[in-house]
Amino acid sequence: MVRLDANPPQSIPEELKDDIKLPTNLYSDEPPLETDFHREQIDLLIRLLKYWWRDRPDFYISGNLTVYYNEQQLKKRDFRGSDIFVVLGAEKRNRRSWTIWEEGGKYPNVVIELLSSSTAIVDKGKKKDLYQEVWRVPDYFWFHPQTMEFAGFHLVDGQYVAIFPTDDGWLWSEQLGLYLGIYEQQLRWFTVEGQLVPLPEEQEQQAKEQAEQRAEQLAAFLRSRGIDPDQLPEL
Repeated sequence: MVRLDANPPQSIPEELKDDIKLPTNLYSDEPPLETDFHREQIDLLIRLLKYWWRDRPDFYISGNLTVYYNEQQLKKRDFRGSDIFVVLGAEKRNRRSWTIWEEGGKYPNVVIELLSSSTAIVDKGKKKDLYQEVWRVPDYFWFHPQTMEFAGFHLVDGQYVAIFPTDDGWLWSEQLGLYLGIYEQQLRWFTVEGQLVPLPEEQEQQAKEQAEQRAEQLAAFLRSRGIDPDQLPEL
């Protein structure tokens, strides 16, 4: 197990800011994604949450973006960024990276790692320890886009406890108030009522199908009353 600082500073004390010269405006330094499965899954979850919360100004979601959390990390380059992470109470704007000392000491509230044959050991070991003991990430999930392995953990008294799945295999995120679950071989968000969080085009298609269904029901009702709906004048 990697040795981690169990009590890292969440922000730099005001009296020390003049003496500590941490770099600013850092660019992300992430390796290329391994497969199309990983890239498409990251893009999908980000796009979905941005659309679902399109009226919220107080969150940030990104993927394959470096999270810089201390100066020693910059020197050793021990850890790269999370595949997907969400920060609540953050300004919704584009960034080059997520740099803790420039964001008021805010760490991610939710992290999702996408497993692969080359990253699974780190994601389940060193990164899990990092998220539990240093970042204190309340909700941590991992998902393998090819094998469909899926697990989640919630931080309780400083330790990760496995999240118990629903009958559908979904896992609840207390931080987001949403479920994560597998739908058509991909990880998707679900509402507390169990509804699939839709993409814009899915919502438009659903609205179209509902309108067509209502039209068919109205036509059937008119025919039951001896009225031919095709002979009615257009409005």
